[in-house]
Amino acid sequence: MAKSNFIDQLNALGFTAQEPDATRLYFEYVVPVGKNIGKKILLGFEVAGDFPMNCPTGPHIKSVDAGWNEHPQNISDSPFNSVLGSSGWRYWSRPFKDWNRSEKTVKAYLAHIKNIMMTV
Repeated sequence: MAKSNFIDQLNALGFTAQEPDATRLYFEYVVPVGKNIGKKILLGFEVAGDFPMNCPTGPHIKSVDAGWNEHPQNISDSPFNSVLGSSGWRYWSRPFKDWNRSEKTVKAYLAHIKNIMMTV
């Protein structure tokens, strides 16, 4: 139910999620700010059963466009690589520390992602 709530909110914002397994999802995203502005990525999350009480994990990112600038800190290979049977997925450890003070919506979480993109 929680993941379906997340997906419904994504759809309302114009995104179409792919669901590789019970807790993970990803979708195409065009970076709106920072050094990667205008670049297309796949943006993935692990959405727990208690969403929106707790926010998704930090983002899993796979660059689609050439010239991607990766953040220099707290980046590692993503478990999405093995789940999806592909490579190139990276995990950015960027927890949303203000989740409990936010609206607890996908829109609020994507604002957090936008803030992360400004730090690259």
